[in-house]
Amino acid sequence: MPATLASKLATQLSRALIGKPEVVRFLITGLFARGHVLIEDLPGLGKTTLARALARAVGCDFKRVQFTPDLLPTDIIGTSVYRQQDGTFEWREGPIFTNILLADEINRATPRTQSALLEAMSEQQISAEGETRKLSRPFFVIATQNPIEHAGTYPLPESQLDRFMLKFEVGYPGAEDERRILQEHAAGDTLQGVERVLTREEVLVVQEAVKKVRVEQSIADYILEIVNETRVHPKLVAGASPRGSVALYRAAQAWALIEGRDFVVPDDVKALAVPVLSHRVIERASFDRRGGKAGQEIIRKILNKVAVSA
Repeated sequence: MPATLASKLATQLSRALIGKPEVVRFLITGLFARGHVLIEDLPGLGKTTLARALARAVGCDFKRVQFTPDLLPTDIIGTSVYRQQDGTFEWREGPIFTNILLADEINRATPRTQSALLEAMSEQQISAEGETRKLSRPFFVIATQNPIEHAGTYPLPESQLDRFMLKFEVGYPGAEDERRILQEHAAGDTLQGVERVLTREEVLVVQEAVKKVRVEQSIADYILEIVNETRVHPKLVAGASPRGSVALYRAAQAWALIEGRDFVVPDDVKALAVPVLSHRVIERASFDRRGGKAGQEIIRKILNKVAVSA
């Protein structure tokens, strides 16, 4: 059943993002694995459209925050407002109180504002004004960012990057796919064709099913060996954290479930190692030092080097 739901969801998302099945699968994997995703690419490639399509297809509450240099943490998490009529303070929830949060162009806000998401992303709660408030389930952050060399961008703090389960790019469409995009836009809004195929409750059921996907000790050792190689690689200043190991483990479980299996195989780990680990390593010589092409290539070489334990 989960595989069928994932297939239906992928079909709907592919109507909004034409010709990018791998991107769609990464997004679904992040949702089902109870993670968050960071999509980095140039403007106009469909990142925001994909996020809106997901919210529509799963019937979840959706809110979008446009990150700008003057955005404050309280604009995201909320604040208390003074009620003059009775002299009390009333808590006003921010947009973070939703199921799917689109943090659009997240690296255009200052690091202080970016950090407002840290507790929410790791613990599904926020602490403000002496109180802790739980967030809705599921809680899924889809963040988009422009390449770091673009004007007006700030590098994401390392602690923030580490909380994204997957980071990937969309890329330009092929010639035939772009022709289809032109035809779709000429006919109307591409989101109009996206139908609801899951409910919020079904998303939670699938997330629980992912936890039960079997991971043999040899596969777990394979994940640990890959992560350890990032920590001793001569071209990396720092490797992936234990959070990276857990993220790769959980993402592989979700990937296997999407494939219709109740067990993980090495190919699941190989398919996810680059989007899960490349943004967690720090390169010795790189413009942005994290998540660049060099880091992705290093992870691929590590995959070629490390063998699965017998």
